[in-house]
Amino acid sequence: MTSAYSSSSVYTCTECGANLNLNAAYLYPPDVYFEAGNKNTLSFSGIDTTKFRFEKEDKIRPFWETRNYWGIQRTRTKIKCNGCGRLVGHVYDDGPPMMEGNGQFGFGPSQVIPRAARYRFKIKALRVASQT
Repeated sequence: MTSAYSSSSVYTCTECGANLNLNAAYLYPPDVYFEAGNKNTLSFSGIDTTKFRFEKEDKIRPFWETRNYWGIQRTRTKIKCNGCGRLVGHVYDDGPPMMEGNGQFGFGPSQVIPRAARYRFKIKALRVASQT
């Protein structure tokens, strides 16, 4: 097995072995901070959407987005393997800002500043192998 950050890595589903066609060129470095966290996950800025199914998830319960900001309703999208339907990750809207500045009123959390999508995959759901 190679490093998860190698440009020649092949990412497959641990359940069915399907090639998920994830490109390491779109992989965020492991030390990048995200509001939703990145523990035990790999985050990509872009993916091949034909390899996955997307399912909206809408939960009404308290959650912490950042240390000083919390919410009641969490809306996110599940990423499932097209081959077997296993949950492999989620789509979050806490990627890089899509604009300059501090938002409308100088506030910070992602609800004010539009952000790019981040595709967050569970390490346990991926098998990383070297391309030969």
